[in-house]
Formats: sequence, structure tokens, C-alpha cells
Amino acid sequence: MPPELPTRLTELVGVRHPIVQTGMGYVSGARLTAATADAGGLGVIASATMSLDELRSAIREVRRRTSAPFGVNLRADATDVRERVGLVIAESVRVVSFALAPRRDLISRLRDAGVVTIPSVGALRHAEKVAVWGADAVIVQGGEGGGHTGAIPTSLLLPQVVDAVDIPVVAAGGFFDGRGLVAALAYGAAGIAMGTRFLLTSDSPVGSVVKRAYLDSGVTDTVVTTQVDGLPHRVLRTRFVDRLERSGRIVTLANAFGRAVALRRLAGMSWPALLRDGLAARRSRDLSWAQALMAANTPVLLRAAMVDGRADLGVMSAGQVVGLIDDVPSCAELIDRIMTEAQECLTRLTTAR
Repeated sequence: MPPELPTRLTELVGVRHPIVQTGMGYVSGARLTAATADAGGLGVIASATMSLDELRSAIREVRRRTSAPFGVNLRADATDVRERVGLVIAESVRVVSFALAPRRDLISRLRDAGVVTIPSVGALRHAEKVAVWGADAVIVQGGEGGGHTGAIPTSLLLPQVVDAVDIPVVAAGGFFDGRGLVAALAYGAAGIAMGTRFLLTSDSPVGSVVKRAYLDSGVTDTVVTTQVDGLPHRVLRTRFVDRLERSGRIVTLANAFGRAVALRRLAGMSWPALLRDGLAARRSRDLSWAQALMAANTPVLLRAAMVDGRADLGVMSAGQVVGLIDDVPSCAELIDRIMTEAQECLTRLTTAR
């Protein structure tokens, strides 16, 4: 068994190791979540690309695979977020994370039911807000992280937040090994969260062609673009992404509309439901109608790569840390290695002469 490093995070959620696998659409379903949880980390189901019934099935499948605690990531601006909150409460899920800061009433409802709430933030003011609202912990992602991201590096954002809030802080953006875990703990964090590193495991459902595209990328092979959904989004730089970046406004909106139609077909959504989701996104994120329409791009483009294996036609969210990853271990091997490296690093630091 690898060494354990008890922290406020492990005590809060009941896991053995202070390592979180973040929610990734079409990636962190039941299989990856259960493998992470069984290895002692906090596995998180990504529910944004699931229907309510699919989420229920995923929760029950994780529970069939492991008795360890796990979490569900919810979209705070989803039109059915109340139903999803009710579902995770009814299914006795231990943790709920949010990709966007949730409303105060959602945090209160979850806390009253004994569910640990851990929003993800990319700015100090957002961390302060959710702490005041009663969040149990917060994941802080620096600008080098994949997916939707901000501009402040983890090394600057993390100490800001640690000094400002009293709840456990989990560091995200740029982590992949035991040295990073020790560095995060030194800053005052209670653990680390990783997305790209868990995507590149043998327990990840992503196909070999797409995984190879990640493994062949360097630290400078990602780009932050707003052409996917109107918000800053760090992805692998590919010919497809380059074409998106060069597209004019009219072409971009036409493509966005086409993908909104495709999303409706894939998800079985009615036009009113699709429009309600667009309106919710527009209000919660302060988007224009054009940006709200572009937001329909994300599930379709992610699915093309993560499910269909089309690295040439899809978008692949990725942190800059992708350039430091060169293998595809199991979740158990990865977490054991990180914890062993962390202990070795701490030993070197404490015995240095």
C-alpha cells in the first residue's frame, strides 16, 4: 500500500489520498470514477453530457464497482439542476462539485442533506463568494489547466485563495506527480485535482488514437480559444482548432447553429429545452445570444473526439501539463506512484543537510 498523507480534504470526504479526478465530459463516467475511487482518490462523474436517467445509471454503476466515496459534477446553469440535486441526494452521493459557482440555495440544500459541496473557481472573488455561501471546500484552477480556464497561473492564484478562505482548498492546473502534490501542500492546499492526467490512464474510455494525440503533444501545443463556446477554453492545438480560430463571425455562428441541431438529436432534446438551456447559459455566464449559441458546440465537439475517436474533427480539452505526460497507467498505478513520489520528496526535504 502507498503511504497516506491525511489532509483536511481526506478527512472531509473520507478518501485515503488527497487526489481528485475532475469531471470531464464523455470521459469521467462510471468506469473512470470507480477506478479512481477504488484507488483511494476522489472520483467524480461528469454529468453535463448525461441525461438524468444516464446520471442515475452511472451513479449506481459506480456503487456496484466500489464502496469508496465518489462525487458528481453538476452544471450550475442547467435548467434541470434542481432535479439533479434531488437525484444525488436520493442516491446518497458523498460529494457534489460544480464547474460554475452554484447558487446559494443549491449549496444550502446539499449541505442540509449532508452532501459535501466543492465548487471549482478560477478567481479569488469567486472563491470568497462560495465560501461565504457555505461551500465545504473549493477547487482552484490556474490558467495552465485544461477546459474553461482563467489567466492567473496556479502558483499565484493558489496562495491568494488559501490566504483568503478558511475552507479546504484543492489545487488544479499543472499537476501530474508527487512533487506537484507536495508543492500544493506547501502552498497550503489540502490536495490536488487533475483532469488531463486521469484522461491518460488505462481506465479512461478515450480511444487510443485520441490518447496518442495527447501523448504526442508538448507543453506549448495547447491554445486558449473562445471559438468553441464563446468562453476561454484551453484545448490541444490541432488543424481543426486552427480553422476555428481563423473562422469569421458569420461562419462561426453558422457552425454553432449546426452543432446545436446536432446536440438536439444526440441528446433527444426538444427545441424548447435547448432554448431554455441557452437562455440559462446566457444569464448565468453573462453571455450574448451569439455566445450562448456557440456554447452548444462544446458537447458535440467533445463527443467527436472522446467518444467517436475523431481527433481530427473534435475538440480535446487539455492542460499544459500534457507535455509532461508520457505513459498511460491505471488509476491505481498512477495514484500509488504519486503518493510514493510525494513521500520520497518530503523525505528528501526533511533530511537535507
